[in-house]
Amino acid sequence: MKPLTRRALVIGSGAAGALVIGLALVPRHYRAPLVAGKGEHVIDGLIRLGRDGSISVAVPATEMGQGVTTLAAQIVAVELGADWRRVGVEPAPLSPFYADPVIASAWSEMWLPRAIAGMPFVGDALSEALAGAPGDALVRYRADTAPVLITGSGTTLAAFEPRLRLAAAALRGALIAAAAREAGVAAGACDTRDHHVVCGKTRWPFAQLIDAALGSALPVPVLRATPARESVDGVPGKSAAPDFPRLDLPAKVDGSLVFAADIRLPGMVHAAIAHGPQGLCRLASHDEAAAGRVPGVIAIVAHRRWLAAVADTWYAADRALTAMDPRFRIDPGEGGHVVETSAGEAAIETALLHGAAIRIAAQGNPDPLLAHPTLTARYDIEPALHAPLEPASATARWSNDRLELWIASQAPDVAAHAAARGAGILRAAVTVYPLAAGGSFDARLDSRIAEEVAVIARKLGRPVQLTWSRWQETLAGYPRAPLAAQVSAAFDPARAHVIGWRARYAMPASAIEAGARLFGGMDARAAQDHAAGCADPLALAGALPVYAIPERAVDHAPAPISLPSGRMRGGGDAMTAFVTESFIDECAHLAGAEPLSFRIGMLGGEPRLVAALQGAAQLAMWGGGGGGSGQGIACHRMMLAGPEGLRLGTIAVIATARLDAGAIRIESLAAFCDIGRIVNRDIARQQIEGGLLFGTALALGGSTRWSAGLPAMGRIGGMGLPLLADCPKVTLAFAASDAEPFDPGELGMVVAAPAIANALFSASGTRFRRLPLLSAPTTREGP
Repeated sequence: MKPLTRRALVIGSGAAGALVIGLALVPRHYRAPLVAGKGEHVIDGLIRLGRDGSISVAVPATEMGQGVTTLAAQIVAVELGADWRRVGVEPAPLSPFYADPVIASAWSEMWLPRAIAGMPFVGDALSEALAGAPGDALVRYRADTAPVLITGSGTTLAAFEPRLRLAAAALRGALIAAAAREAGVAAGACDTRDHHVVCGKTRWPFAQLIDAALGSALPVPVLRATPARESVDGVPGKSAAPDFPRLDLPAKVDGSLVFAADIRLPGMVHAAIAHGPQGLCRLASHDEAAAGRVPGVIAIVAHRRWLAAVADTWYAADRALTAMDPRFRIDPGEGGHVVETSAGEAAIETALLHGAAIRIAAQGNPDPLLAHPTLTARYDIEPALHAPLEPASATARWSNDRLELWIASQAPDVAAHAAARGAGILRAAVTVYPLAAGGSFDARLDSRIAEEVAVIARKLGRPVQLTWSRWQETLAGYPRAPLAAQVSAAFDPARAHVIGWRARYAMPASAIEAGARLFGGMDARAAQDHAAGCADPLALAGALPVYAIPERAVDHAPAPISLPSGRMRGGGDAMTAFVTESFIDECAHLAGAEPLSFRIGMLGGEPRLVAALQGAAQLAMWGGGGGGSGQGIACHRMMLAGPEGLRLGTIAVIATARLDAGAIRIESLAAFCDIGRIVNRDIARQQIEGGLLFGTALALGGSTRWSAGLPAMGRIGGMGLPLLADCPKVTLAFAASDAEPFDPGELGMVVAAPAIANALFSASGTRFRRLPLLSAPTTREGP
């Protein structure tokens, strides 16, 4: 056991029957919202203890396939010494009590924007975020006091593992104290195991001790010396804890897990919706009489930005929309426009070549060295579509001037405010029931559907489920922003070492834009206006290379484009890693160096990243990446400032790929990861493997062009995504580590594309400098 030493412990009263424990920079003043029922006790709003000893863990995050429900329960089970078979989960009530200060700090640029056109970030901690440095104390303090209720960016484990452990340790201490009193021994002679308190040869079931344990003052929690963890290889006898199977798998297999579209309420009807073209348009006309001829149609709801049909089935509602043939037009009075890809590309081109750039991160000053660069290359990344597994869906019930909302949202409190706007009521009159999302990839940070379904539910006065079609998901969604980058390097006279590096990125300030919608409640146009001209370090996270290049810098040339954009899995790292790792490969080729050793030679201060590169090389039987081998390598490091200190995640990937009749064939991906202490080995493996395949999909497709505001490809089948038969063999290994755990959900995604691009160069001699990889002409290099 170990006492609490690193952060302040706050114990106070919460709701009836609840002990409130806070682990924060400043005391929290919110009451625990999880109320104890008859015969129950609630510990810190996170653990519900039944009279029979059953445990339910309240999970304050959206389950999106990342396994957060299992991780939360596992952390509690290990710290408490509970029987895994008697531990369940429930969604935490929507309350600022469960705010995530880690994501608030990581995304501070979104809700505390300090980026102003023309103002450099000299000495600003946010500029250091491009190299992965944590935010300054002021940012962390503000983040700790502002209740941000969002799931994203892999912060859940860092934010809530300490609180979950404290709550479980408090309960364990109380149970042990009760058993020790009954046995007449010191509490230090007792421990918990398999839902029992064990004092020597005597065992007491938890249920037998509950009244005595929680009927008096609780001891100060003392954490176990070893938190939840599993071995990296899964060899029996080597794991510090038994394997913990995912709690959500059985329900997913038998179809009983309730997703947003599965909600059914008495008297519920279904709605389909048609949005206008991407841009600022308004509904101009529709044939409502035609909808009346579709059997089952109940009502039509017209809004200036959209048109909805309500029917007894969703299919009837969708048919009614088609029959009405809604037309939208640009509203000149509002400065309206529609999205044109060609115009956006021109704006990015202008910004890259001629726009005013702001230096957002630097180590030294490479400009004098790069007056005549040794090597320069340009990279382009097209917009990327989220293509979530299930389209957006939400159900609302209006009754007695109150609204109930069932929704899968990464930002449920934002969704509640949006629903309140739609229904014309106060936020306090909205109750949100959070649901699991079947893969979101950050698409569910968008809460417009909550406002839309609230408008419809209030007008009809009955429960309504609104589901976007796949076409509407593509048409109205906010894709990842496009960018162009020009990277230059200066070498020493022998062309053996890179001594100067400058990357100039042209792209919209997409993180600030997304933050204006998410935290400021702005619509798409207002958010774009708010972000115009701003430098955006968060949108370019990871852009400053970790390689020990003496003089290196990153410049952002803001590019105003009409296409609204949003965050996607991997964030800025997923784009900047492609640029950095592709260009470093070009530098190695120019130097006549083997790509692996060239990288390692510049990573003297990054031993964990070096170990990842060496591990991946061993897994893939790296042959040097020479011409014709079809092997390519890439690596990346991500960082997160959590309450227990800095958390690092490193990964290296070797791809084997080739061109076959104009198509890309990816044969294998070998990855070595260091994510610190592994809480759940199977979940970590699933997340890395899923991330690698997600990154592969965006390397091959997942983009589209817009003309007159309409996407050229709106169906998943036309996005060029790989089929199951196209997926490569994935080999994966983890480093054994005692470091604080790093969430693996985004790590695999960021390195797949550059590894594949570098593999294609080794196979063909052709450089692929654009994502998706076959979306534009490529460049042939010499042997």
